[in-house]
Amino acid sequence: MRRLTSGGVPGFVARRLLLGIVVLVMVSIVVFAATQALPGDPAQAILGRSATPASLAALRRQLHLDQPVLEQYWSWLSGLLRGNLGSSLAAQEPVTTLLGPKLVNSAVLVAVSAVVSIPLSVAIGCWAALKREKIFDSVSSILLLALAALPEFVVAVVLVILLATIVFHVLPAISTIPPGSQPWDNIPALILPCLTLVIAVAPYVARIMRASMIEVLESDYVEMARLKGLPERTVLLRHALPNALGPVFQVIALNLAYLAGGIVVVEYVFNYSGIGSALQDAVVNHDLPVVQALAMLIAAVYVVLNLLADVATIMVTPKLRTRL
Repeated sequence: MRRLTSGGVPGFVARRLLLGIVVLVMVSIVVFAATQALPGDPAQAILGRSATPASLAALRRQLHLDQPVLEQYWSWLSGLLRGNLGSSLAAQEPVTTLLGPKLVNSAVLVAVSAVVSIPLSVAIGCWAALKREKIFDSVSSILLLALAALPEFVVAVVLVILLATIVFHVLPAISTIPPGSQPWDNIPALILPCLTLVIAVAPYVARIMRASMIEVLESDYVEMARLKGLPERTVLLRHALPNALGPVFQVIALNLAYLAGGIVVVEYVFNYSGIGSALQDAVVNHDLPVVQALAMLIAAVYVVLNLLADVATIMVTPKLRTRL
């Protein structure tokens, strides 16, 4: 992170927003080109193999698939800027209507996992740094390294075996959400998916927090604060923790962005109705508008979270703040 030199935090945010817009435009080009390169014919996938050439041609005209690629891209991008994500080719309904409930389901899963994993991992990292090379630090380091090496689907399967089938049967093995209901209507069904995501995220954040906290505790300004006779609690909370959180915010942002995209595997394992199942169905059915909308949504989440992480890093790190 560079020191702010002009415009302060508002100028920095404006520059990052402009950069984020450029990134999203480039992502839109890549996403559109990739979806256009997918094998198969959307009209054929919708009407089936028994469709006549006349009906296929009529459907292609209706879906604007007969237009040149550049015109299709501009039509899609202009609609995207207006908030119009198009219509699902498979479901024959607006993409926003189709994805709305699924986005809510996935957002609840990500939000609950973030609320649990971030404070927990920061606390574990801080405590391990304070107890450096002691029993807690050694045990937690080994355990966190082992958990970080496990893929999400392995963690999910192990949790199902331990808590839902063979060993204990205290939680449901699948997390189905009936149509018309909300995720919070069935709290037990959320526990295993959320626990899987917490285990997927917490080890990385905790390890970075430990390393950052150790570096800050060995810094000159923390030593000076201790020599001034400040209480250890004040030294840790006012001097060490804010400076240690700076690098951690970047890792938190990356992991939360990963949850937005990596949640697909977890939702598939637990049969959870979210963007994972929507993306899988859209790819199978060659539903290009849904694939494009979800890809742009995930890219936008990455951009926004990185911007928030940069701003948070500046706000909590005194040496990065500059008043003009």
